[in-house]
Amino acid sequence: MIHSGLRRLFTGMLLIWAASALAAPDLATVPATRHLLPAEQVFDGRVEAIQQATVSAQTSGRVMEVLYDVDDFVEAGSTIIRLRDTEQRARLDQAEAGLREAQARFNEARAEFERVQGIFERQLISRSEMDRATAGLEAARARLESARAARDGALEQLDHTQVRAPYAGIVTRRHVEVGESVSPGQPLLSGISLEFLRVTTEVPQRFINPVRRYQSARILLEDRSPVTVSQLTFFPYADPATAAFRVRAELPDRTPGLFPGMFVKVAFTVGERETLLVPASAVVQRSEVSAVYVVDDQGRISLRQVRTGRTEGDGQVAILAGLSEGEQVALDPVAAGVALKTRQREAAR
Repeated sequence: MIHSGLRRLFTGMLLIWAASALAAPDLATVPATRHLLPAEQVFDGRVEAIQQATVSAQTSGRVMEVLYDVDDFVEAGSTIIRLRDTEQRARLDQAEAGLREAQARFNEARAEFERVQGIFERQLISRSEMDRATAGLEAARARLESARAARDGALEQLDHTQVRAPYAGIVTRRHVEVGESVSPGQPLLSGISLEFLRVTTEVPQRFINPVRRYQSARILLEDRSPVTVSQLTFFPYADPATAAFRVRAELPDRTPGLFPGMFVKVAFTVGERETLLVPASAVVQRSEVSAVYVVDDQGRISLRQVRTGRTEGDGQVAILAGLSEGEQVALDPVAAGVALKTRQREAAR
C-alpha cells in the first residue's frame, strides 16, 4: 500500500514535469535585463498650500455682508465681505469738492500768470511782480496736486469697504460676523489655494548631501502613479533637536488628489543602482503573491514566484528576488497559463 502511494506521487510529479517540458513555440517572451536606475531614500512629508493667507480689514467700518463661508470656493477678485461705506463716501465727497476748488484756484493763478507775463515782456511792470505771479502759480499747482492725492486716498478707502479675494481658493476660517465693527489690521477670512501645492519633509543629516547633489524627488501615491517634483528648496540649517534639514518639494500646478495637511511619501534620489526589470504586464498577481511565467532554453514553462519592487514610468517593474538576469519571461501570462494547463492535460492522457 505504501509502495502504491509512492508510485502515484512519482507518477504525478512526472506528468507535471513532462507537461512543463513541452515546448511553447508561439509564446512571446522577453529576457529579464538589468538597468541603471536611481537609488532612492523615502521620507514622510506633509502637503501644504503655497498660497494661504488671512485677509484683514484695511479700513474701519461695520460688517454689512459676509458673502462666503467655510469650505466655499472663491474666484480671484471676488468680493467676499462688504463693509458699511457711509463715512468713506463722505470723505470722498469732501475730497472731490476740495479738488474742484483747487482746480479753480489753479486756473485763476495760471490766467493771472499769463497776464502778468505778457505785461512783463513789454517791460511795463517790475521783476518782483513777475516773481509773485510765478510763485502764485506754483502754489496753486501744489494745492491741486495735494487735492488730487486726497481724492485718490478717499477712493482707496472707499474701495477697501469691498474686501476682495487675492487669489482663487477655498475659505478655511471665518473671523467676523455681520454687524461687527472692524478696524484696519483685523482678520476677516482665511483661505487657501489648491492650485499651487508643495510638500515639506525632514531629511536626516546623513542623506542631505546626496539629496542636494541629485536634486530629484518623487511623491509616492497609493492609488496612482508617482508625481515628479518640479523644484526642491533646501533650508540652509538643521533642526538643533533632530539634526534634520527641512526640504520643500514644489508640485506641478493643479496636481489632483492632494490636499493641504495630507501625509505622503517623498522618494529622494541619493545615488544609482543596477536593477533587474521585466514588463509589468508579465507579472501575475495572485492574492499577496507575485509571479511570472518563465520559459527555459528547452521551452519548458514554469510559474515562478518573485518579489517585486517599484514600477518605472516606462511600464517596467523591478524584480528584487526570484529571477535571474537573462531568463525568458512570458509577455502574456494568460496565454502562458493556458498553454501550461493544456500541456498538463495532454501529458495526463
